[in-house]
Amino acid sequence: MRASRRQWLRLSVGAAALTVLAEDASALDYPERPARIIVGFPAGTSSDITARLIAQWLSQQLGQQFVVEDRPGAGTNIAADTVVHATPDGYTLLWVTQTNAINAALYDNLNFNFIRDIEPVASILRVPAVMMINPSVPAKTVPEFIAYARANPGKINMSSPGSGSINHVAGEMFKMMAGVNLVHIPSRSSQFPDLLAGQVQVTFNPLPSSLDFIRSGKLRALAVTSATRSDALPDVPTIGEFLPGYEATAWFGIGAPKNTPAEIVEKLNKTINAGLADPLFKARLIYLGGAPAPSSPADFTSFIASETEKWAKVVKFSGAKPE
Repeated sequence: MRASRRQWLRLSVGAAALTVLAEDASALDYPERPARIIVGFPAGTSSDITARLIAQWLSQQLGQQFVVEDRPGAGTNIAADTVVHATPDGYTLLWVTQTNAINAALYDNLNFNFIRDIEPVASILRVPAVMMINPSVPAKTVPEFIAYARANPGKINMSSPGSGSINHVAGEMFKMMAGVNLVHIPSRSSQFPDLLAGQVQVTFNPLPSSLDFIRSGKLRALAVTSATRSDALPDVPTIGEFLPGYEATAWFGIGAPKNTPAEIVEKLNKTINAGLADPLFKARLIYLGGAPAPSSPADFTSFIASETEKWAKVVKFSGAKPE
């Protein structure tokens, strides 16, 4: 006997409802198997180390292994592409950083749109940089450095690990807002030998790897790049105290493929935020040189959008291209 059209519709609606219920149950039971956090940087970097701490916390709290996979290459775009095209089920996550926001403008032909294709899950850490100069530069303050740079256009070298790095774009933003001409010198290895030798005069380097040089007097700190002063260098002003509106920090977070169930996103967000509030876990993150930055998925989405817009202006100003 052939089913009537009405019976067929009822069966179809019933099947669809069962599918939705099954998906909801799966989301509530998440995670039921190990999950991966894809990191676009090599082992031993700040991103890799911090991601492993977060993975350890998630594993302990959620009862399944969260495993970090380092997939460096193409300026972190290999890692992002992997997650963008993964099944949106919460088992393949992306270690999101300011590099993803910078790359949106730096690269012309990406196979994805980061804003459109990644679901922000949780903000984790903000890491300021510090503007440092070789002591041979006759400047003790940011205004003195700006005056010196204006008097010597094109004669001051600015180092970074490479085009599009936070060091690079922080320096380009400084050039744009201060109206100075600094020559960008990308380094394929460590930038510090040339800086210490005086062949390069200034850099904008993340705080954790800068402190030893500052405390030993080998390099002079003029200012930090964050919106507020750093507890690690309380006597060092912010660049924004002299160039209002200046702010450039490295930041870390977690993202997922677009259309990941909201229940999974919320569960991950709440678990990560609980870690950022836990005194012992928070202390481990602060030891890495950053400030925990808990947020809702919506707030992290807005933050990424604003960072992408900000760095697009800087990339356009600098004319930077991928190396």
